[in-house]
Amino acid sequence: MAKQGKKRNDAGIITKVSNSTVFRHTKKAASDASFVTKKLLRSTGKAAWIAGTTFLILVVPLIVAMDREQQINELESQQASILGTPPLAPSK
Repeated sequence: MAKQGKKRNDAGIITKVSNSTVFRHTKKAASDASFVTKKLLRSTGKAAWIAGTTFLILVVPLIVAMDREQQINELESQQASILGTPPLAPSK
């Protein structure tokens, strides 16, 4: 019978704590923090997607074009040295 009295007492303490104003304010603050965090992560994800897409559309083709130009310049330089003509000065 002593155990039943203790269970009732524990249940009463839990009820009192869960009905307290401090508990409700803490729960509300945690809920608000969760909401703000979710919004922040969503907007950060959108920004990362926009930055990644912009990089793929603008920067990658530029890198490919610069690499092709470098390969063409090296090929011309090799052909010029084989033919015996002096190498061209690099253009600025």
